[in-house]
Amino acid sequence: MAEKTFNELVTNYFEKLDLYTTAITRAHGKNHPEAFEVRELFEKINEKVKATGANKPELDAEFTQLRKITDNYTIPGDVCETYAGTYEMLAEVDKAYQA
Repeated sequence: MAEKTFNELVTNYFEKLDLYTTAITRAHGKNHPEAFEVRELFEKINEKVKATGANKPELDAEFTQLRKITDNYTIPGDVCETYAGTYEMLAEVDKAYQA
């Protein structure tokens, strides 16, 4: 299966990521304070994507920070499927952005 483009992933994932990034702060924020940073960075990315429409926004700083705080999207061992799915989707979006 061909890899999806950044814009395809935005369409497919961003609504779910909006819900998931909020959910993980509620469920795991106490033990994983980085979840709040993930949420903030996703919000910044989402705002930039909406502001640029079909054009690809400048997101290098946000993705660099996401990779840093998530240890390159390493899923913690004590989290739920939603948390894991959030990291998996963000990693895929990041990879497509860099392509």
